[in-house]
Amino acid sequence: QVQLVESGGGLVQAGGSLRLSCAASGRTFSSYAMGWFRQAPGKEREFVTAISWSGGITYYADSVKGRFTISRDNAKNAVYLQMNSLNPEDTAVYYCAARHRTMATTHDQYGYWGQGTQVTVSS
Repeated sequence: QVQLVESGGGLVQAGGSLRLSCAASGRTFSSYAMGWFRQAPGKEREFVTAISWSGGITYYADSVKGRFTISRDNAKNAVYLQMNSLNPEDTAVYYCAARHRTMATTHDQYGYWGQGTQVTVSS
C-alpha cells in the first residue's frame, strides 16, 4: 500500500517555474515506479512523465520534454516534478501516481493516486 500527497502547485506567470513534490508513505516506496499525470477542465487525464523505481529511467510526454524534469529520492520517499518555461496550456490539476515495479504511460495502469495539486499558468 502506498499513500501519496502532492504539494507545490500554485499560480505562476507564463515562462515561470514551479516544483511539485509528492510525498509517499510505506516502507516499499523504492519498489514503485512513479508517474505524474495532469487533467485540465473538460479534458481527460493525460500522462506527463514517469520514473523507474531506481530513478535511472525517465520518460516524458512530447508536450513537456525539455521543460519538465522528474526525479525521486527514495531515502525521503518522495518524487518531484520540476516544471520550467510554463505556458497556459500546462494549466491543470497534477496528480502523482505509483505503480509496482515497472513504468507505464497510461493512467489505468497505476493503482495508487494522490489527491492532486492545482497548477495555473497565466498569460
